[in-house]
Formats: sequence, structure tokens, C-alpha cells
Amino acid sequence: MFFDLFRRKKNKDIDDIVLFETDEKRNRMWDLWAEGEIESPYNELMSYQSEVNNGGHHQYFLNTENNGDVRKDIEALCTILPGVLTDNNQVAFKAYIELEQDKNIEANEEILEKCDDVFYENEEMINSILENYCKDAEI
Repeated sequence: MFFDLFRRKKNKDIDDIVLFETDEKRNRMWDLWAEGEIESPYNELMSYQSEVNNGGHHQYFLNTENNGDVRKDIEALCTILPGVLTDNNQVAFKAYIELEQDKNIEANEEILEKCDDVFYENEEMINSILENYCKDAEI
């Protein structure tokens, strides 16, 4: 029993080191993303997650459209997102386009809010994809 106490502490220390290394890699991954050094489609996925978390799908589409080719980014996301999030992104983009054309403003704003909710409900899938990338990539 006395020796078990030391064994548990040793394993906990190893777990803490692994967790620290994982956190370090994750932070490095976000630093590389900020520098534009993450490969596609992970770059687009990180941008998508960051923008939606900061202002929803509307902000994501608006900023992506202002800074690049939103359709190209959506295509990249389609290659990596699970079906539920791919479908959700496409519904959100359609609502965004109609909103920008002043069509059915209230209805499209409501659609975008629902799409934001679906994103948040399934965000763990995105985190899992990024965690796996972080583990496998040479970061």
C-alpha cells in the first residue's frame, strides 16, 4: 500500500509531462496558423473555428469573403468536416448569401443562429480533428 502511493505519483508526473507536451504542440499549432504556416485544409478549419467562435457563421463568411475566396475555403472544409458540419456550413452559407442580398433578412438571420447552435453542439468533432492533426504533424 505504501509503495502504491509512490507508483501513482510517478504515473501522474508522466501524465502531466504528456499533457504539457500536448498543450505545447497545440499552442505551437495555433501560432503557426496565425503566421499562415498551417497546411490546407487544417488552415481553413482553424479559421472557421476561430471566426465562428468569435462572431458566428455570419462573421466567418464576411471575413473570409473580404480576405480571400470563401467558396475555396468552403470546398476545403468539405474535405475535412464530418457530414453534419459540412451540411450545416452549406445551409449557413446559403443563408449568408441571401442575407447579403437583403432577402428574407429575419428568416436568414434565424437560420444563421441555428447553424451557429449546430456548430457549437458539434464543435468537439472539430477539436478532435485538430487534436489528431496536432499529434501527427511535425509541429
